[in-house]
Amino acid sequence: MSDIFSSVLFEPLTESGVTAADIIIFTLILLISVVVAKIISMTIKGHLSEKIPMNDREVIGKIISIFIFIFGFLVALPYLKVNLSGIFVAGGLFAIVVGIAGQTFFANAISGVILFLERPIKIGDNIGVGDTMGTVEDIQILSTVIKTYDGIFTRIPNQTMFTSDIRNYVAHVARRFEYTVGIRYEDDAELAKKIIWDVISEHPFALKKPEPSIYVDQLGDNGVNICVRIWSPSSVWWDVRTELLWKIKVALEAEGIQIPFPQRTVWFPDAVRNEVSVKSAYGSE
Repeated sequence: MSDIFSSVLFEPLTESGVTAADIIIFTLILLISVVVAKIISMTIKGHLSEKIPMNDREVIGKIISIFIFIFGFLVALPYLKVNLSGIFVAGGLFAIVVGIAGQTFFANAISGVILFLERPIKIGDNIGVGDTMGTVEDIQILSTVIKTYDGIFTRIPNQTMFTSDIRNYVAHVARRFEYTVGIRYEDDAELAKKIIWDVISEHPFALKKPEPSIYVDQLGDNGVNICVRIWSPSSVWWDVRTELLWKIKVALEAEGIQIPFPQRTVWFPDAVRNEVSVKSAYGSE
């Protein structure tokens, strides 16, 4: 039985002399390298959890995993009777062929490395890239995954990320938003400004520094437009923006100040105006 088992394991399967035992050892080394890479990566990220940001820990973990797997692959490759020196000799030609065929791949990979080093964004940031806006879910070597505000996961190649304008809405601790509040011409603009200021001052997340800016911005066709600019913490920016807009509307109406409706003045020629006046005086027939 042992002779049969040995003959199966050590019987050459290829002209180069690769046996079933060699294939098994090759596979085991790859599996061990994957497991070791995972363990070491998780251990290092655990030790660094309180020292560096989560995004940096993820990057370090991925780099370590890739290097350990490559090392395991090179250790296991001789069991397939592959001459490593031949691989290095052919590396130049292979690099030229792959470089031509995989320009997009390498462009995304290089862009990913630059993004890791430059760190314009990190996991959890609210960003905008082109027409895509959402939260960064993952930053990979070739692409960045963004979850849009309506729940759609979007994969953006890192080359696109690198060459596009990235709008990071939470990189700064505070963010500004603004309203245009219209009031009627007969309303008191100074009183309206005071009411708006009082409403903003009462909100706990409306920042005092930088302080709000409230001023008459435009004399419109239908009313006076008051511009309101407010700063708030980036983390609660949207909630503050939606809450204050409604509170300002309610506070203005409570003081009798209303939003103007579109108005038009219609002018008639003198003949038409006189005819309308006569008909109004004697009644139309």
